[in-house]
Amino acid sequence: MCHVCVIEGVKAEVTRRTMLAGAIAAGAGGPALSPGRARAQSEAQPVSFTRVVDLTHTLTPDFPTFDGSPAFTTEDLFTYEVDKLNMKILRYAEHIGTHFDAPIHFSTDGATIDQIPIEDLVCPLVIIDVREAVSANPDYRLSPDDIAAFEARYGEIPENACVAMLSGWEEKLVSGGFRGEDANGESHFPGFDVETARFLIRERSVNGIAVDTLTLDAAQVSTNDVHDTWLPSGRFGIECVANLAELPPIGATLIGGAPKFQGSTGDRVESWRSFSLSAAMAR
Repeated sequence: MCHVCVIEGVKAEVTRRTMLAGAIAAGAGGPALSPGRARAQSEAQPVSFTRVVDLTHTLTPDFPTFDGSPAFTTEDLFTYEVDKLNMKILRYAEHIGTHFDAPIHFSTDGATIDQIPIEDLVCPLVIIDVREAVSANPDYRLSPDDIAAFEARYGEIPENACVAMLSGWEEKLVSGGFRGEDANGESHFPGFDVETARFLIRERSVNGIAVDTLTLDAAQVSTNDVHDTWLPSGRFGIECVANLAELPPIGATLIGGAPKFQGSTGDRVESWRSFSLSAAMAR
C-alpha cells in the first residue's frame, strides 16, 4: 500500500484535531501512553500534505543487527512453479531493522505493541541534529544541553511529540561500520543520554524518542539506562530510523504503526506498508 493511501486512512482520524505549527496536536492529559486516556477534542480542520518521507529501511537478511545474527530467514511455503502462487515464511526477531520498542520491552506491565493508542503514533516529529558532535565522538550521547540549544532556536518541544536524534549514522549502512565495531570487536555508536530521557519525562509531555542507530542507548554505555528509564514511563522508542536528514527540525508529522501481534514487545514498522513509519509535511 502506498504512503498516499496510508495518509488518506489517517486523515479520517486526524481531521478531528487541529493543525498547530505544522503538526497534528494530540490532546493532553495523563501518562503519555496510558490506554484509554482522555484527549482534548477540537473542531475539525482540513489536513493536507506537501511531501511524505519514508522513515524505514528496507530489511535485508544482512541488515546489521545488535548481536550480528541474520536479520531474517525465509522458507518457501508455495512457489509459482509448483503451486501457481508464491508465498514465503519469514522468521525474524521483533527488534530488528526499523522498529518500535513498546513499554513492555523493558518493564513488567507496560503496554504491548497492540495496546499503544493509535493517536499516539500520529504526532509532531522533532529532529535534533547532532551530526557534528558524533563526527568527533562516535560514543556521543544526546544531552539535555542539546535539548536546550534546540529549544533556544526553535521553541519548546511541542506536546505529544516524538523526539528524534539525527546522528548521520545511517550513512554507515553504505560505507560499512553500522555496528561500530572497533579492532577489539567493541561497538561504538551514539544514542540518548539517560538524563535527557529523565528531562523529557519530567519536563516535556512527549510520546516517544527515536534514533538512527541500532538502539536508544549509546553502545558504550554498560547498562540499558535509557531503555530502563524511558519505556517503563509508558512511552515508545523507535530504532534504526531512516531519512531524518530529509526533514526539517520541526514541522513534520510522524505517522507510525506496527503489526498488532497480541503481546508483542516491539515490531517491524514496515512488515506491511499500511503499517509503516513516515513523516508528512503539512501545507
